[in-house]
Amino acid sequence: MQQVVLAARPIGEPKLSDFRLESRPMPTPGPGQLLIRTVWLSLDPYMRGRMDEGKSYAAAVAIGMPMEGGCVGEVITSNNPLFAVGDFVENRFGWRSHTLSDGKGVRKLDADIAPLSTAIGVLGMPGFTAYIGLHTHGMPQKGETIVVGAATGAVGSLVGQLAKIQGLRTVGVAGGKEKCDYALKVLGFDACLDHRSTADAAALSSKIGAECPNGVDIYFENTGGKTFDAVLPLINVHGRIPLCGMISLYNSGAPPAEPADRFSNFPKVWRTLLVNRINVRGFIITDHYDQFPKFIDDVAPLIQKGKILYKESITIGLEKAPQAFIQLLRGENFGKQLVSVSEDPTRY
Repeated sequence: MQQVVLAARPIGEPKLSDFRLESRPMPTPGPGQLLIRTVWLSLDPYMRGRMDEGKSYAAAVAIGMPMEGGCVGEVITSNNPLFAVGDFVENRFGWRSHTLSDGKGVRKLDADIAPLSTAIGVLGMPGFTAYIGLHTHGMPQKGETIVVGAATGAVGSLVGQLAKIQGLRTVGVAGGKEKCDYALKVLGFDACLDHRSTADAAALSSKIGAECPNGVDIYFENTGGKTFDAVLPLINVHGRIPLCGMISLYNSGAPPAEPADRFSNFPKVWRTLLVNRINVRGFIITDHYDQFPKFIDDVAPLIQKGKILYKESITIGLEKAPQAFIQLLRGENFGKQLVSVSEDPTRY
């Protein structure tokens, strides 16, 4: 078997040398265990935080240990009566070609409902993040205006489509004309602004403001940086900001112990939140998994009916996962970033 381990803690943007591909003997399942062949590996921005040593909502990956990641796999050996050889399953198996599991937390998949890859994409953690962020923390009302950062990413693309279904004016922010065109022509956004075409937050804010004549009621925050600075002055009184990530800051490493220049505008931000009574709610999706069945019940039929669309960016080969992850953090992927670790027999 093969696995990709954390070789060194990155300083700033990860480098290929921060990862190491290892070969290990194939594990043998014991009583009650499964041996699972990884088919699909999910790459997600949160993994960058796991590479840093510091206090967070989850433990850092230890040096020399496999990188964490959600996967879809196929059971190839089973000593567990709840699983049969040939079952397709999902869990956080990590950046490995094979893994042992006792079956706890492992979810069986039905390829007839949706392609297996969606279990770690639009019908997995990213999609669930979009669903909870919008409904539980965004509290959308028909006729309101929402701005979505990273609008064509795995999370933002579903946020925008669900918002449109609920009758919101939906404005996206994305990196590049191709992504903006996709948001408009395929996903059905009302407008999409290219943050790369603007020199600064003020210029971006002006363009977003022109597309939001009634102000912004909800800003789905997953980028931070220039996009946040641009949207904040536009948010209406009693607006809401579901906060699930800040990808633009991830390569800066863990937050410093003392304030730095990047936090120099904090008093202004804090005052804006107060004066406009803006509800900012940071959330971690693992706190909400009691609602996962409802998410599947609500979203899976929309995918089957073609009312929700999704895009996947696929890299072939576990050994290429580090490069694909680096490109993801740069915003060079398009849609949900996956690694095809081994053949998906249901896909072709």
